[in-house]
Amino acid sequence: MSSLELGVCYYPEQWDPSQWRDDAAQMVEMGLDWVRIAEFTWGLIEPERGRFQWGWLDEVIEILGQAGLRVMMSTPTAAPPKWLIDEHPEILPVGPDGRARGFGSRRHYCFSSDVYLAEACRIATEYARRYGQNPYVCAWQIDNEYNDHDTVLSYSEAARQGFRRWLEDRYGSIDALNKTWGTVFWSSAYSSFDQIELPNGSVTTPNPTHSLDFFRYSSDRVQLFNRAQVDILRKHSPGRDITHNFMAGSFEFDHHAVATDLDIVGFDSYPLGNLLGSTLSDQEKHRYLRTGAPDYQGFHCDLYRSQGRGRMWVLEQQPGPVDWAEKNPSPADGMVRLWTWAAYAHGAQAVMFFRWRQAKFAQEQFHTALLRSDGSPDQAAVELAQIVKDRAALPPATRAKAKVAILMDYASIWAADILPHDDGFPNAQIIREWYAALRELGVDLDFVGPESDLNGYSLIILPQSMIATEDLAARLEKTQAKLLIGARSGSKTPDMHTPPKLAPGGLADLTGVRVLRVESLPDLAKESVVLQKNAPCEFTGWREVIETDHQIIGHFVSKYRNGSPAVTRSPRATYLAMVPRGDLLRKIVRDVLSWSGIEAVEHGPELRIAQRGALSFAFNFGDRALHLPDGVQRQILIGADPVEPYDITVWKGGEPPDNCASG
Repeated sequence: MSSLELGVCYYPEQWDPSQWRDDAAQMVEMGLDWVRIAEFTWGLIEPERGRFQWGWLDEVIEILGQAGLRVMMSTPTAAPPKWLIDEHPEILPVGPDGRARGFGSRRHYCFSSDVYLAEACRIATEYARRYGQNPYVCAWQIDNEYNDHDTVLSYSEAARQGFRRWLEDRYGSIDALNKTWGTVFWSSAYSSFDQIELPNGSVTTPNPTHSLDFFRYSSDRVQLFNRAQVDILRKHSPGRDITHNFMAGSFEFDHHAVATDLDIVGFDSYPLGNLLGSTLSDQEKHRYLRTGAPDYQGFHCDLYRSQGRGRMWVLEQQPGPVDWAEKNPSPADGMVRLWTWAAYAHGAQAVMFFRWRQAKFAQEQFHTALLRSDGSPDQAAVELAQIVKDRAALPPATRAKAKVAILMDYASIWAADILPHDDGFPNAQIIREWYAALRELGVDLDFVGPESDLNGYSLIILPQSMIATEDLAARLEKTQAKLLIGARSGSKTPDMHTPPKLAPGGLADLTGVRVLRVESLPDLAKESVVLQKNAPCEFTGWREVIETDHQIIGHFVSKYRNGSPAVTRSPRATYLAMVPRGDLLRKIVRDVLSWSGIEAVEHGPELRIAQRGALSFAFNFGDRALHLPDGVQRQILIGADPVEPYDITVWKGGEPPDNCASG
């Protein structure tokens, strides 16, 4: 699939059956190809144990399919019915406060519950047997938004017992666990696995290795839950693609691991819904209040495209104001279209809009849709019509492998949350900020995980790799790529110990650095870094005292150890002894790209350019027209130069930028 396919999330159970046929016909008329249904239908299909009411769903699928739409069926396990909760209240998730989280919304289950795993497999089997061979059911979504409402980490009795079994399998003996966890500290040794509790409710912070192991255990349970349903669908519905809609911005389980079992990696995209809760400055939030951060869509598309081995779909695209954020502004007219084409430029094969018609009851009444609750078209429907016209004007194109990759390691993110040393440590935000700095310079990117194939890249970036194994270091060494390595990388072993020869552990040979001391500075410190001959740039937060025999290309300006190395460069790696942000980050990124032989073109904070095969896309997130870069002969297919506010321009021609392979 190299042309954009379009779809919508549909909840026919919320509307009178007399509307279904007209809905289907209107969807086709509007240019939609796919309809995603049924993720919250368990209690309607099985109102009591063993009694199934399939008729209405059979009818819906028949209507949609006969109209010419392809159906993505969902397993309904994100919302178990009340009768099941009454039978087995132990399946409910438990928060860190020790209280069960009850029925009445969704995601009210604990991944650790073997009872619920069996029930989920049972209902998934029923759906798969019923619809697995249906000619109109062309793909499956498993469950809905793992970790929505913070439900991956559950502190239930099932989790307590499951964690103990997991630990026994991992360590074999309690002595090995005591040694690895360092339980001689604060006299916290165990004499049996049955003594181990979950890492919540303690007087102060729990043992960091204990906490990291609980993250790993919880992540493994998500993968187990997902794989169990994948196996059922492979058996009963062969030949259909299987996906899950990951939550953008969620890092509480290893998405790399779960993605290995999927054909397509999907995610749900809400650029405005996630803006105000982000770590952007108030000035940036004001600037992007009606557009979302310019790199929100690209970041998640690139991440999930990489995890999907080139196959990525947006399974929920924000169509207007949402209803679940602290504040819910409307996007500027044109942004739904812009977000859709940004997703395609970054590799999306399909974009589905959430939802078809705005709900007139229950929790999501203020969440907009393609249609208002009375059936009249909302702004997103207007923009969908333009997207369909755009699609007809574009030739097929395939996203190429980039020359630059960012390493995303979920365990390192967990580790930094567990042992921060700096309450303001930006953690996962470091990865987002480095991504944005590269995208401002027109660099196309892939993401890789610690186990990924690292070959073929000119530059590999480790923004936040607190845990860097010897194996990862050896594979990085073999790639011959240049490396940009952020502070704190390699500072802990997989057991959450300090490496034997100090940080950066396994990365020491590549960087030629030894970290002697770390500190975290308050904002009032206002120290500076001088990068080569540039003017000083302010920084605060994490700082390291390091020693190196390699080139020092940046130094600290400080009352404490003034002139000590801030940025060093070995033949293979540039290492940072602090966490750069703002102008300092941009200067470092530009320097590293030049060092790596990768072309960079300054586009500013509001224009983004991406390459998909022979097509170039420009997106204007600002409120004034912006010119495209000079010196390129273009055949403009959509839009114009300059790019109008909240608009896109697409062209062919000119040489592909030097940061990606030709497509």
